[in-house]
Amino acid sequence: MAAIRLVVFDLDGTLVDSVPDLAVAIDLACQDLALRLPGAVVVRQWVGDGVRRLVKRALTGERDGEPDAILYRRGMELFRRYYRDHLSDHTHLYPGGRAVLDELHAAGLRLACVTNKSGEFTAPLLEALDLQRYFGVVVSGDTLAQRKPDPAPLLHAARTLGVAPAAACMVGDSANDMRAARAAGFLPLAVSYGYGNAAEVASTGPETLFGSLTELPAWLAARNRALAGRAASR
Repeated sequence: MAAIRLVVFDLDGTLVDSVPDLAVAIDLACQDLALRLPGAVVVRQWVGDGVRRLVKRALTGERDGEPDAILYRRGMELFRRYYRDHLSDHTHLYPGGRAVLDELHAAGLRLACVTNKSGEFTAPLLEALDLQRYFGVVVSGDTLAQRKPDPAPLLHAARTLGVAPAAACMVGDSANDMRAARAAGFLPLAVSYGYGNAAEVASTGPETLFGSLTELPAWLAARNRALAGRAASR
């Protein structure tokens, strides 16, 4: 085992709760299309697989539904317009999130954000919340041809920052995050408060499960100290 030098964060459901603004955009788009308005409770169950799948779920009312192509194009146009207009109205960091980023940065760890959120929304949201300054690299859902659970985005982040996968961890709320971490050779760390299905996340075997992001710095520090102690005793 290697000491952790790079911490990669998922965005929606891990660092920020973006459902309030996503739900507004989805409801406004559905309203224009004379469709049933899903509302925030339902939208919270639909997020995590990217914007395209979210819009398809809203248009069909089904988790894996496929809408008519013309309806889908119109739905995407409307959603994108409304989400750009309401991107950061009510989206907020989870409790202690900024303090955690400050603490990890002060400890000398490299930080990255890897999200399935489209780049057109990721960059302005990070800027609006003053988060972009923490990350050495940001990989959005359309930065590469692959996205989580494919390991490529995580490996891209590690290469960009010059850190070996064995010295990196992925912090996320979904099974996709944990599967991507395992496939990339990252340490998979899960949070319990996000949008992911708890049973599905647990089935991927995360190294640990945090009830709050504020638990992360102490856990990483203790792990790195233990590894350093073992190395010194050899």
